[in-house]
Amino acid sequence: MTGFGTAEGALAGGRVLVEMKTVNHRHFSLQCRMPSEFQRFESDLRTRLRERFERGHVSLTVRWTETPTRTGGVTVDVDRAMAVRDALERLRSALGVPGEIDLGFIARQPEVLSFGQEDEREVDGGALQALVDQAAGEVVDSRDREGAALAADLGARLDTMETRLAEIEAWAPERLTAERDRLRRSVAELLDGRPIDDTRLAQELAITADRLDITEEFVRLRSHFAAFRDALVADAAVGRRLAFLGQEMLREVNTIGSKANHAAIAEAVIDLKAELEKVREQVENIE
Repeated sequence: MTGFGTAEGALAGGRVLVEMKTVNHRHFSLQCRMPSEFQRFESDLRTRLRERFERGHVSLTVRWTETPTRTGGVTVDVDRAMAVRDALERLRSALGVPGEIDLGFIARQPEVLSFGQEDEREVDGGALQALVDQAAGEVVDSRDREGAALAADLGARLDTMETRLAEIEAWAPERLTAERDRLRRSVAELLDGRPIDDTRLAQELAITADRLDITEEFVRLRSHFAAFRDALVADAAVGRRLAFLGQEMLREVNTIGSKANHAAIAEAVIDLKAELEKVREQVENIE
């Protein structure tokens, strides 16, 4: 599922901006971009975010909007600079080289300029985590809104499939009547006017009825529909469960199709499979 969230606040003498976004992914995947002083917290952030997002690619960016003031200073060794200058003057005079001595050259000599060691920034991991949590909260809110829209769409598709299933159930008895009449005509043609053994014909019809019976598929399919609806309103990650139920529904629909022996039922099965394919695509977007 997709989502986006931000948070900004003071940290370690400066200000940082946290940006987080998620896109669809079958598993949890985290990509972090942050300054080096924050990288030691990446493992803790990964663990915490995994608890909030079971599926999806999460992109986390932390950057300074106001960098902390540097505490290290620059010192100048004037005596050493003068010694360098005097040495260069003597060298110029001895060589008879015209020109002036460059200040930049003097400054680049060892120990003329020295930089004090900058104090290590004290980064509060808890404060950073609070900002990440705030951004994650916004992401969750946006994903919840998307989830509600997806649930409504999937619910409508279930309504459509249940309507088509009821039509198949209504047409199902016609197949047996049609098969009985077809079998009677075929036997009559083969007997060429001789009497038909109704007992034997009834036995054959019973075998055919058992072979074409799709009552169990109806029961299981409606059970899957009910479980799917329950999962849509569950307060938990249900993406994998919905994917499994979608596979099971397709299995039952395929079985109904293989037993159809009826033009209208075969057409309805095609419609059911088309809806299930759309369901499968949408379920990939659900955590």
